Amino acid sequence: MDFDDDYLKDAEEDARTVAFIRNYLPQDLKDKFTDEELYYFLDVLVEYYASSGILDQEPDADGYIEIDQEQLARHLAATAEKEGRGVYDPEDLLFVVEAELEYGNEGAEDED
Repeated sequence: MDFDDDYLKDAEEDARTVAFIRNYLPQDLKDKFTDEELYYFLDVLVEYYASSGILDQEPDADGYIEIDQEQLARHLAATAEKEGRGVYDPEDLLFVVEAELEYGNEGAEDED
């Protein structure tokens, strides 16, 4: 598999993740976020997971890693504001975080 194939596969996975997040959001938030914003937040989440060391933690007996979702939602809001993307309510972003984690959990279950 070459770089183009990997890029296409990643883009398809991102599109599935964003669609899942959009469907997961409560009705009042579905129109609040554009797909572009959801892709942005997905990128920030992936970057956070990669750079924070959170994935280096030992999983619990069920194989899960403890993630402070509220802290992660605040991180998304702070990063978006710092990068000039806008001001977002961490309470709203908590649903984005929950959805992304739920999508990851469903994918992990599908692998079993």
